[in-house]
Order: sequence, then structure tokens, then C-alpha cells
Amino acid sequence: MKLDDFNNIDINNAGSLPAGVKAVLLSVVFVVLVGLGYYLVISPELEVLDTEQAKEEDLKQTYFNKKSQALNLEAYKAQMVEVEKTFGALLKQLPDKSQIDGLLTDINQAGLTRGLEFELFKPGQESQAEFYAELPIAIKVIGGYHDLGAFATDVSKLSRIVTLGEVSVINQNKDAKAAAVDGKLVMEAIAKTYRYLDADEIAAKRQAEKEKAAKKGK
Repeated sequence: MKLDDFNNIDINNAGSLPAGVKAVLLSVVFVVLVGLGYYLVISPELEVLDTEQAKEEDLKQTYFNKKSQALNLEAYKAQMVEVEKTFGALLKQLPDKSQIDGLLTDINQAGLTRGLEFELFKPGQESQAEFYAELPIAIKVIGGYHDLGAFATDVSKLSRIVTLGEVSVINQNKDAKAAAVDGKLVMEAIAKTYRYLDADEIAAKRQAEKEKAAKKGK
């Protein structure tokens, strides 16, 4: 087989070509067909295969996650029961609307029991959260150091949740000598108590939020 054999190839007379030339031509045709087949058929299928393999890995991960959740289902249920019990216990510490007056009386009585003199006991504007309302109460009481401390302790031990914040304690008398004699202190604070919203209040609150969102959307 010589180079001239390829220069003088007559396609119309391919049957009479030397065997070596025929073998080379067939090899070239074979390579071209394989290349086209890979590009047109195999390559797209490989891309599909890669995509499906990625999906398979995602499905496997989802399966193992769900299997893990299923195996721990009883533990999750036990946790939910415990959470519900804890939430119920906390909810019981929140009075409803009808019990607020009694709670205010309890706070006031806690101060009187300790011999404190109330100069101010003023409930403020109630504010609502998702399922409860917060009621601030401005208080100003006069009494001895230990009595004020005991009052704060008594408030913290009430069956309902009451917190004391923004506490300020000063001498009743500006005269240091007089203050040392009577030992009276003035405590100002904001007591906050909480109550849970009843079903009607929650429904009204959610309706108001929907209407507000609708107006904002417009």
C-alpha cells in the first residue's frame, strides 16, 4: 500500500481498490460513525444518566431521613406530650380576662401585707401578642428595705406570672440624716402581668391582621 493509492481513489470503482486502502477507509468510516453515534446518541443518554443518578441520591437521602424520623416517631410523640404538658402548665399561670381584677388585688395585697404604702398603682394600656396579652402596671410604694425586698419576692411567688421591671429605689427623704432615722425607701417599678386571649379575641386579632395585610397588598 502506497500513498499514491490514496491519491487516486475512485469512489465509483471502490470495489477494485487494494485491500489495504479498503481497510483504512473502513476504519475511518467506522471512527466517524462511532463519533457521530457518541455525540448524537450516547452523550445525551449519559447526561440523562447523570441526572437520574443525582435524583437517586436525593431520593436515598429523603428515604433515610424519613426512616430516621419513623424510627424516632415514638420519641417525638413523647416529646410532644411533654411539650403540651409544659405549655398547659404555663398557660394555667396566665389568667383570663375575668381573673385580671383578682390578680391586681393579689399584687396590691402583697404590698399591704408587708406594710408598704402605695402612692401609685396604675394599670396601663394592654398590648396583645399572638395568644396572650401583656398588662403593665405602674407602681410606687414606700417602705423599709427588707419590706420592699419581701414584697418583690411575694410577687414572684404568686400563682400567676408577674414580673417587676424598670425598678428604681431612692430614699424618701432627701436629708441624709432624716433618711437614716426613718429608713423609708421609695420604690418605683413597672409590674407586668399576662393573660391568655380567649377564642373570640384570637379570631378577631387574626381577622384584623388579614384585613391589614389585604390593605397593604392593594
